Amino acid sequence: MNAANPAQGTQSQARPTGLVRCSAYWGHNGHELARFWAAALGWEVVQTFGEDAAMISDGTTSYVFYTAHNFKPPAWPQDELVFHLDVSFEDVEAAEKRLLELGATRPDHQPGTGWTVLLDPSGQPFCLSPHANWTR
Repeated sequence: MNAANPAQGTQSQARPTGLVRCSAYWGHNGHELARFWAAALGWEVVQTFGEDAAMISDGTTSYVFYTAHNFKPPAWPQDELVFHLDVSFEDVEAAEKRLLELGATRPDHQPGTGWTVLLDPSGQPFCLSPHANWTR
């Protein structure tokens, strides 16, 4: 331990910290999903990886979308979800309209209030909510 700076301990004493910089998703078509999510979030497709994957980013966070040739979307709400996105917008109604135009669909089952569930082009659920739902 450094007596002048007790926060500088040994490697084994240091508390690990990390930043999630990228998440990966699989679907029926990685390039199509990347284009959908880039348009949905106002981001850009920044890199492609052959015919099966593409990355989008806002400059700090990235998502990579991969093609899974045997992909089957979850039978939601019957199947439990391993993971899904919660996306907030200032104007949820306008965002929903735009996302539907981009290729999302709106399932009949809507499990609550305060958010709307949509399915991305590969059939995976994600939630829309107003920014105000996420303020502390």
